[in-house]
Amino acid sequence: MIAQTAVLPFVLAAADGGTESSALVDDNGSEEDYSYEELCQATPRYLQPGGEQLAINELISDGSIVYAEALWDHVTMDDQELGFKAGDVIRVLEASNKDWWWGRNEDKEAWFPASFVRLRVNQEELPENCNSIQDEEQNADISKHRQKIAENKDQMRTNVIQEIMNTERVYIKHLKDICEGYIRQCRKHTGMFTTAQLSTIFGNIEDIYKFQRKFLKDLEKQYNKEEPHLSEIGSCFLQHQEGFAIYSEYCNNHPSACIELSKLMKQGKYRHFFEACRLLQQMIDIAIDGFLLTPVQKICKYPLQLAELLKYTTQEHSDYNNIKAAYEAMKNVACLINERKRRLESIDKIARWQVSIVDWEGPDVLARSSELIHSGELTKISKQGKSQQRTFFLFDHQLVFCKKDLLRRDILYYKDRIDMDEMELVDTEDGRDKDFNINVKNAFKIINRATEEVHLFCAKKQEDKKRWMEACESERRRVREDKEMGKCKDFLSKR
Repeated sequence: MIAQTAVLPFVLAAADGGTESSALVDDNGSEEDYSYEELCQATPRYLQPGGEQLAINELISDGSIVYAEALWDHVTMDDQELGFKAGDVIRVLEASNKDWWWGRNEDKEAWFPASFVRLRVNQEELPENCNSIQDEEQNADISKHRQKIAENKDQMRTNVIQEIMNTERVYIKHLKDICEGYIRQCRKHTGMFTTAQLSTIFGNIEDIYKFQRKFLKDLEKQYNKEEPHLSEIGSCFLQHQEGFAIYSEYCNNHPSACIELSKLMKQGKYRHFFEACRLLQQMIDIAIDGFLLTPVQKICKYPLQLAELLKYTTQEHSDYNNIKAAYEAMKNVACLINERKRRLESIDKIARWQVSIVDWEGPDVLARSSELIHSGELTKISKQGKSQQRTFFLFDHQLVFCKKDLLRRDILYYKDRIDMDEMELVDTEDGRDKDFNINVKNAFKIINRATEEVHLFCAKKQEDKKRWMEACESERRRVREDKEMGKCKDFLSKR
């Protein structure tokens, strides 16, 4: 039986920050837009702001399984938030809120930011064993069976190709709205904005707009309208791969843009001004900071789209080698941007987390660390056999532990920290421990190489112990990598 492929409507909003419309670029680089009325008539349910949540929840209500892929790493210190890494697959269980969705990954169910993910176009996979038929009596139907599989795969490739084309056209519309709706109006009001302010807020987005128009024009030439699955778009990405480097400047500037914009938005006149610009341009109902995030999202979305396209492109397809090369090229670009975004997000969350800890003592976490690697509850056992339930936070270079308030479980009190640079991780077998002379289960030790001081920890489950052991090894590995490349020192010095 061939799996039926659930396909999300192409008129969606999440991954590019806005709702689908269409903007076509002609050979002269000018744009021909469909009218708002035409689009509303064609797809009234999904064009309106919030339409994506309606589409997803309808699919979920109908019993369909909806998957999303992470654009970026999501670092979290909150038990009610879902942490994940770029490229991870998350099952979306509820999307009634436009900003935060409820979902599940391998570890747990929790809330996660909708803007951090891209919805899969093909929601259901072909069975891995669909090429083999066990029953000998069905041998006569093998040819017909394989033909159906090929047709289904062609449809899946068509779905991905159309998503790439549609989202690219919408992206051009967003860039045009930013340049004409915001930047042009801001330059007219010299009393409100300096040249330096506009450069900080908008960066080189006008250059990106110019580049993307050329890219879309070439993409349209390679698009096969009659048989989309035969489209050969890989060469377009390879032809323009050096041009995508233009995003590095924008993404590096984006945190400064957010800070500058945040300062201005504290004043009512600027809030009203930007809203007036949006209404005058007839832009969709998304705040300016959402529009300015779209280039960062877009460059991180390309490798996910190309990976899905490669999955449904056979090795015999004329575009296979180009798609494979394009995927690797765009993945390298996105990795650099994701790394910087992850670090910035991590530093911001660490700072906000530390402020929430009661009775904090000693240096700030950020004095030595820039990343949360793992967190969770462990039982800490002293030499006297006393057990203490504590919440631990493993950062690069240090392990911080806190105590939960007896009544308010969301309040944490600082207790102490361990310098991981001096420590050695030791696995501990279940049974009686010779150092502490007590029976232990799911235990591991951290031993100070200089003083031989021993810290004994017990996890609730074997899986939890395994995660902590892997996290401690990951912490050492990341510290070594940072030291070799000078990343951590350079990054923090720029802050």
